[in-house]
Amino acid sequence: MVTYRYRCSGCGPFDLALPMGEGAAERPCGECGAAARRVFTAPSLTRPGNPLTRALDASNASAHEPRVVSRPAAGPGPLERPRPAAPSDPRHALLPRP
Repeated sequence: MVTYRYRCSGCGPFDLALPMGEGAAERPCGECGAAARRVFTAPSLTRPGNPLTRALDASNASAHEPRVVSRPAAGPGPLERPRPAAPSDPRHALLPRP
């Protein structure tokens, strides 16, 4: 299916999904029934599996539809180091510190 764009002089632009080659020069408007002329637009040549396209779509969606989280992610942050476990031998506390 191909998306064809038409413009009605009274109602404005609208899109129709039709089989390739079925886009006539004029179609009746879906709202008022007047003759609408076909408008030529840039083709959509993206592949749906393209990682760049998915990344751009996710970036655009995050600007308008941010994800809501209930708590911060688990684990240390990028600037925090995990602390070593406390020694189990009490004699370690008597050793000199560097």
